[in-house]
Amino acid sequence: MILSGQTIKQYVDDKQLTITPFQELSVQPASIDLRLGKDFLVVDDLSTPYLSVDQPADYRKIKIAEQEIITIPPQSFLLGTTLEQIGLPEQLTAFVEGRSSIGRLGVFIQNAGWIVPGFSGQITLELFNANRVPVQLQAGMRVCQLVIAKVDQKTEGYSGKYLYQQGTTPSRVYLDKERT
Repeated sequence: MILSGQTIKQYVDDKQLTITPFQELSVQPASIDLRLGKDFLVVDDLSTPYLSVDQPADYRKIKIAEQEIITIPPQSFLLGTTLEQIGLPEQLTAFVEGRSSIGRLGVFIQNAGWIVPGFSGQITLELFNANRVPVQLQAGMRVCQLVIAKVDQKTEGYSGKYLYQQGTTPSRVYLDKERT
């Protein structure tokens, strides 16, 4: 069952769910909008001949100030983060969806997969500009929405490699159990 905006707000008020900083105008009928953070990662194409699932990628960090603009070049991919930090209890899961208004500019914003029960931290976003022209986004603007759902029973909670991540976090696929 997907939570309504009213239920999301009630869960936040009751401290069953954390979204920090919380902004009431971000609450939607069946989701909550999240804002774009201030740090980004882009693959360092000067030192990276290829990407591999067996080793960490080399990224270049881009940090901007609050309310500053990040320009995503045409046909380019970068990682960003949400301004908000979330904390899901063990009976809730969440999905990240790009806002339609941003998608209509040709920018795809997502999080690979979903946010598992028990996750706590900032959400790393995959940003792709599908246009032939640059697109500018502003730090602090609402860019995606978190759709929250109840799972059928309480889980053990997440204890994986992205728990408590702060800021934009690169892929850690090389740490997967089957790779070691």
